[in-house]
Amino acid sequence: MEHRDGRTAPPALGVGMVGYAFMGAAHSQGWRTAGRAFDLPLRPVLAAIAGRDAHAVRAAADKHGWAAAETDWRALLARDDVQLVDICTPGDSHAEIAIAALDAGKHVLCEKPLANSVAEAEAMVRAAEAARARGQVAMVGFNYRRVPALTLARRLIADGRLGTLRHVRVTYLQDWLVDPDFPLTWRLEREHAGSGALGDLGAHIVDLAQYLAGEHLVGVSAQMETFVKERPRLDAASAGRAAAGGVRRGAVTVDDAAVFTGRLSSGALAAFEASRMASGRKNALRLEVNGESGSLAFDLERLNELSFHDHREPAATAGFRRILVTEAEHPYLEGWWPPGHTLGYEHTFTHQARDLVEAIASGSDPTPSFADGLQVQRVLAAVEESAQKNAVYTPVEAVRAEAVS
Repeated sequence: MEHRDGRTAPPALGVGMVGYAFMGAAHSQGWRTAGRAFDLPLRPVLAAIAGRDAHAVRAAADKHGWAAAETDWRALLARDDVQLVDICTPGDSHAEIAIAALDAGKHVLCEKPLANSVAEAEAMVRAAEAARARGQVAMVGFNYRRVPALTLARRLIADGRLGTLRHVRVTYLQDWLVDPDFPLTWRLEREHAGSGALGDLGAHIVDLAQYLAGEHLVGVSAQMETFVKERPRLDAASAGRAAAGGVRRGAVTVDDAAVFTGRLSSGALAAFEASRMASGRKNALRLEVNGESGSLAFDLERLNELSFHDHREPAATAGFRRILVTEAEHPYLEGWWPPGHTLGYEHTFTHQARDLVEAIASGSDPTPSFADGLQVQRVLAAVEESAQKNAVYTPVEAVRAEAVS
């Protein structure tokens, strides 16, 4: 295949996606855009998307640009035009699909959290390691690592601009569950979601804390709460009762909020808060990292900005300064617009796709790896264990000794 200017187009990389809801739409945007924003060594092709509802998955394929639709993910894995499988389903199916895809010779991208349990995540890591020996790669989708301001923050910390780290604090607050009559969706059932705010939001902030610090959490002390214990069911029986003047309710089996402190391997302290019951907060992810020589702060609602304080400057002029992360030399910005023309949430998925394609083409290990996802899963498990023991400090089982990738 050639471009109009005579250049040879890069080889195709056929992508197959399982799942088509919120994350499916976001990942689709990333795959559609990556090869247009960046010069990639492989050309992502949206080969097929899979979902159980034939009408809905066909509509999603048409809307998001997928060439074909399947109603069985196993059929998608069997397709010769699919070399990479992107998993955007609820957590209870991640392990089965990812392991089968790796066994079928496919590369894999799996949404976070990696699994619903440590045991499932461990099995996924074993499958990924075996597949790596065959030349396949596997990556977990912590997209906030791909916010240019946060990638820049990681570089500044790694370059020693903050010196020895003292504190990391991260909050992730939403309010979509404040209404007690919000229905009982799969995200509120442990058998499907694994956990509530802890896995949905807490997984992100645990990964970000470890990514920015470049080290693992080694122990936590936690409390968790489910504020609304029952919610209206969505099934047909409930609809019938509602029509008759009654509402059938079901038990919420996950947490609404989790708060915990932790210690990083260097001895630095960390504090976390994840809630889907914070009135007025739609997607409020905020963090601050303090070191002996300076500090960094970030707010997702102002995602093109990074606040930086250099504590070595004279006190008379020192203070936090705003860095607008839109310069060409900033991470990922070479693919986008002139300075000052800001990016948004959806760009993180384009950057994620770019990094994975480049890793596949170069034969390198993409990050975050399944092992990184397992480390987050072990932190989440330690948080739950600590909360069950009334905040008793609970060690986190180590995946490996080296720094976070």
